Parts: sequence; structure tokens; C-alpha cells
Amino acid sequence: MAEIKDPENTVIIELKDGNVVIELLPDVAPKHCERMKELARAGEYDNVAFHRVIDGFMAQTGDVANGDMEDNFNIRMAGTGGSDKPDLPAEFSKIPHARGSIGAARSQNPDSANSQFFINFKDNDFLNGQYTVYGQVIEGMEHVDAIVRGEPPMYPDRMISVKVAADA
Repeated sequence: MAEIKDPENTVIIELKDGNVVIELLPDVAPKHCERMKELARAGEYDNVAFHRVIDGFMAQTGDVANGDMEDNFNIRMAGTGGSDKPDLPAEFSKIPHARGSIGAARSQNPDSANSQFFINFKDNDFLNGQYTVYGQVIEGMEHVDAIVRGEPPMYPDRMISVKVAADA
């Protein structure tokens, strides 16, 4: 396992093939990091589907309102919701949308991010300055690369569990 420098700001996502370790960037995007930790600690990300996975681009998940449905027919609603918490203001920075970076998914409104996030499969510089970056995969990117593709996939991969490393 990668050396975890700051367990309070490290998240471990369990996927079917193994763990993905994400180092959060609280100095860059404190509100987004706090929201992710809050939802992880409440178990709200557990069993949530990757509902939008575009080859050569990114894998999106985190719709805690609609993404944990066992009936894959209902997964069609995933991506339309968030948590019951208020939306977050944008926390744009100079951090690039590089391979393995975590970005806040949102609507056209820059201040509409909530619980959904995406993991970049490659450097996506065209997103720089338009979406909040608040974490970086430091281990397990091969498991992200193996997530089933689709918008949505017929049988989507899911985050089995999401934990803050300090609690694991």
C-alpha cells in the first residue's frame, strides 16, 4: 500500500478488483474535501454505481440519491441527483485535470457540485479552471482503468465501500 502521509485527508475506495487510494487536497478545495469525507463516513458512497464512464476521458460516480439502486433498470436515473446537502461553491485552482485527478461533477452552474465526482483516465487539460480538482489517485489507478464503460453501463461497476483512511 502507498505511504499515507495524512490519513485524515486520504480516502480509500474499494472496487471489485482492489482498492483505489486518493489523497485529498484540503488546501486547494476544503469544502469539496470535507463533503467527500462526510459522505464517506456516513456510508452514503457505499454501493454507488459508476454511471458515466467514457473511454479515454473519465469515470463518474457519487450520485448518492440514485446511484445505489440494486435494480439496474433504475440506474438510468443516476447522474441526476446528489446528496441532501446544499450545493458547493466552485473552488477552482491551478491544479490540472491530470490522469488520476478527482474532479467535482456539476451542472452548467459552476456552484452546483454536490456529491458526484469523476476520476480522469488521462490528462484532460480542457477542464482546467472549469471544474474543481480536489484529489489525486496515489495508488490503484489500474483498478480505475478497469471500470466498465458506458453512459450508463448496463451492469455498472460500483464503489463497494468508501472510507477515510483515518477510520479504516
